[in-house]
Amino acid sequence: MDYRYIVVEGPIGVGKTSLSNLLAERYRARRILEVVEENPFLSSFYTDRAKYAFQTQIFFLLSRFRQQQELFQQDLFSAVTVSDYLFAKDRIFACLTLDSHELALYDRVFDALGPRVTKPDIVIYLQARLDVLLHRIKKRAREFERKFDATYLEELVHAYNDFFAHYTDTPLLVVNTSDIDFVNNEADREGLMNAIKKARQDGIHHYDPHPAKRP
Repeated sequence: MDYRYIVVEGPIGVGKTSLSNLLAERYRARRILEVVEENPFLSSFYTDRAKYAFQTQIFFLLSRFRQQQELFQQDLFSAVTVSDYLFAKDRIFACLTLDSHELALYDRVFDALGPRVTKPDIVIYLQARLDVLLHRIKKRAREFERKFDATYLEELVHAYNDFFAHYTDTPLLVVNTSDIDFVNNEADREGLMNAIKKARQDGIHHYDPHPAKRP
């Protein structure tokens, strides 16, 4: 593996943590996993987005920043590191959920913290159709996602696509996961792993696999 710091990104339910765990196991890497369940405002946010958006977003921003700082006070290059979130993407959620005054305040904090976060060597952006994402979210049955808004997820997918369509900070590998199961199917998993390993260290690359034949 030529990359020392790998980030896996994508909308809710796409499989970020699953792929991060697989990569960490494959390359004996240390993991940075977003601790979603620790946000005390998240359950309320899914019930009333307007009322709890700012608290939810600021908590995530500060939590992610603290996690990044604690980890990278260590030697970044002592081992491969895999994360299931990109710090810079935090503003995607802020733009979707905050009003103009809240966003202005949020941006002051984000702009102060962003330059102090280490950039990855490559970002792997996982995509999937909306129906696939909704199925995966329902299947994992997290309590705070029981009242999940499908319209919000659709807005989020569009926002992610727009963000990464203009992303130039690092090499980017875009992967369509709609018709594969890299967690449970070995052929799907190895195909994805090979695509990641072969991804060049510049520009934007795409991997749109055909699903492996199921037994």
